[in-house]
Amino acid sequence: MTSSDERRLLGVRVLHTVAWAFFASCIVAIPILAWREQVLQAGILCGVVFAEVLVLLANDWRCPLTPVAARYTTDRRDNFDIFLPEWLARYNKEIFGTLYLVGLIVVVYRWLT
Repeated sequence: MTSSDERRLLGVRVLHTVAWAFFASCIVAIPILAWREQVLQAGILCGVVFAEVLVLLANDWRCPLTPVAARYTTDRRDNFDIFLPEWLARYNKEIFGTLYLVGLIVVVYRWLT
């Protein structure tokens, strides 16, 4: 791998990590906002995260940055394209998908009551 490839991979990993942190924060905030009766704000975040779900769905459940990162390395560990522990990168969708569903349930509950 050339130093140019290393720099590009670093850039993709940083961008991917920032995007992940944004969406992870939205997912964590959804039930908190809903429980605090800020249902409109929670609903907006639900929509933001749902847009990301659509992007993932359109890309075979992979972040569109993953194939970009793959151009610059032969590494294919679960976290080759992001600054996360390997276990979290491996189970990211399961963990945050579950949290998102829980958040949606809390939003609907608070909206109906």
